[in-house]
Order: sequence, then C-alpha cells, then structure tokens
Amino acid sequence: MSNRKIFFTLFLAVLVTTTGVGLVAPLLPVYAHELGAGSFQIGLIFGAFSLTRSLFVPYFGRLSDRKGKKGLLSAGLFLYFIISLSYAASKDIWTLILLRLAQGFSSAMILPVAQAYVGIISPEHKEGRIMGLFNLSLYIGLSIGPLLGGVVKDMFNIQVSFLCMAAMTLAGFLLCLLFLPSEAASAKKDAGAGNMQIISYFTLIKSPANMSLFLFRLCFTLCIGITWAFIPVLASTRLGLSSSAIGVVVMINVLISGLLQAPMGILADKYSKKFLVTAGGVLGIISILYLNVASSFAGVFFANALLGLAGGFAVPSIMALGVIEGRRINAMGAMMGLLALAHSLGMLVGPLLAGALIDLTSFEDVFSLGAVIIGVGTIVFRRFAETR
Repeated sequence: MSNRKIFFTLFLAVLVTTTGVGLVAPLLPVYAHELGAGSFQIGLIFGAFSLTRSLFVPYFGRLSDRKGKKGLLSAGLFLYFIISLSYAASKDIWTLILLRLAQGFSSAMILPVAQAYVGIISPEHKEGRIMGLFNLSLYIGLSIGPLLGGVVKDMFNIQVSFLCMAAMTLAGFLLCLLFLPSEAASAKKDAGAGNMQIISYFTLIKSPANMSLFLFRLCFTLCIGITWAFIPVLASTRLGLSSSAIGVVVMINVLISGLLQAPMGILADKYSKKFLVTAGGVLGIISILYLNVASSFAGVFFANALLGLAGGFAVPSIMALGVIEGRRINAMGAMMGLLALAHSLGMLVGPLLAGALIDLTSFEDVFSLGAVIIGVGTIVFRRFAETR
C-alpha cells in the first residue's frame, strides 16, 4: 500500500471520528448545566477526558514505537465507539464524568498514534505541508461536528447526537481495521521507519527546544480548553443563543484554523516556523482579550474566529518541528506523544481552572488570565525554540 493511500486512510478515519466528537462537545456544557452542574463540575466534565488522556498518552506514544500503530488505533477507535453508545443512557453528572474519563483513555490511542504514523511517512522538508494537511482532518471534523450537533439536538434531542457520535466512530474503526497496514510493512524502506527507539519523556523535555514546543502547545491549548468549555455557557446563559447558534460560534474557531493548516504548513516548510508560531501566539492573546468585551453573537463569533486564525498560524509549525525532532532522534511516537501530552494537559487544566475562577470571580477574569498564559508560552518559545 502506497504512502499516499495510507495517508488518506488515516485522514478519513480521523475525519469521521472527530466529526462525531465535535457533534457533542459544545452540547455537553449546556447538557451538564441542565442536569444541575455548577461551573466547576462543568470544568471537571471537560477535564476528566484530558486527565486520563494525559496519563496514558505518554505510555501509548512509546508503546506505538515498540509494538506498531495499527493495533492501538483500531483498539482505541472500537473502545471509543462503545463509550459513545453509553452516553445515550447517561442521566446524571457523575455518569458523564466517568464516561469522559473512559473516553480520554481511548483517545490516547488514537490521534497521537495517527500523527506519529503520518510523521513516519512524511518526506523530509515537507513536514509542515504533510502535517498541516493531515491536521485538516481534525479541524474539519471539529468544525462540522458542532454545527451538525446543534442542528440534531434542536431537531431531536442530545441522545440522538450521542448516537451519531457512535456511528461515526464506528466508521473510523472500520476504515483502520480494513484498510490500514502495519507501518513496519509499509514504510520499512524508509530510513529508520521500522526501528524506532524507546526514549523517556524526561530525556525529551530536557532539551530546551523540545521544552519550548511543549510549553507553547500547553499554554495555547489551555486557552482553547477555557473557550470550548465556557463559551457555550456564556452564549447560552448571558446571550440566550440557541444550540445551533452555539454550534456556529464553536465551529468558526476550528473551521478557520483547519482551512489554514495546509497553506500555513507549506509556508512553514519555506519560511520561519518560529515567526509563524509567534504570530499565532500574538493573535491568540488579542482574541482572548476581546472575549472580555464581546456582548453579542457577532462579538463572540469574531473573537472565536480570531482564535482560529491564531491556531492556523501556530499549529502546523509546532507539529512540523515535532516531526523533524522525532525523525532526528528516531522516536516519532514519543515525540508526538509529548506534544499530545501538552495538548491533553491544557485541555485538563484550562476548564478546571476556569470553572474554579468563574465560581469565585467572573468570566472576564478568566479570559484575562488566558491571555497572560498564552503570552508566557509565546515568550518562552521565542527564547528557546531552534530556528528551522
């Protein structure tokens, strides 16, 4: 099977799976609020997913270097399917939290492992283009999903949205199971592709350049976690928006970021990755601060669109730098696992921190803190990242 066919199999599998996830992500905060959850409990529901994902991503990233990636991907997708079915029967807050914990565990076997597989088959000097194009599957799914989820809930109910998530995850599982070969068999002709090293995450993070990638990814995703968890609540309670309108607000963030993944990946291969990441950090600061003054659908829409633009600038370059380093040290799974760990920790800490602060203070204080956090991550990246 050619590398191009492998790429599109992984692309389609991640696309349908993330579309299913996006169907329910913006609905969960409102659903939990209707079940009586406070702001901290809503943060806990979002954070539970990232807690188990953070705990197991390092293990599965390194395991994929040793045992291969197809088996982990298939197992993770099938478990995700079973858990998605269980959501339809959930009727209380603690059941939602338990399901999110289980879903985070299964997620640790999916996206970072798929990204490592793509990294292995990426040609040299085209890392930004390939990873940007692959990330498009993630962003398209997460942009279409919220819009579809809002429409489905308005037409039927949230249980139907949960069943749609299960159906799409099953499709992703079947794609990987039936069409994806072992990467050792398909890429053994590439230097080092079938003989990855086992490297500890402590060794990886000791490198200042790797630490800067990790920290920027962590800080940026922390703010994404804040907005994903609490913009739906803000839009529903303060602005009175419908589920469909909330889906549009969430969609615009990932849609714009997704559309920029491939073109910004091409730019990252040709020009300074460091500049593109820095530009994304500055745009992120502006967008988060604007949420403090947004008082209408148009305002929240614009702020979230600007945050999507920030991700479009920064993420392809961060992933390209990760692929270059993963190839250099011959540990692609570990390197993608490190970046996935940063993402998971951000999605864990962001909602929990925001929920606690909102209960104590206000939405405005949380968004101001988010801007400071992105600023710190950007400064550290500028100081320690290698110029590539």
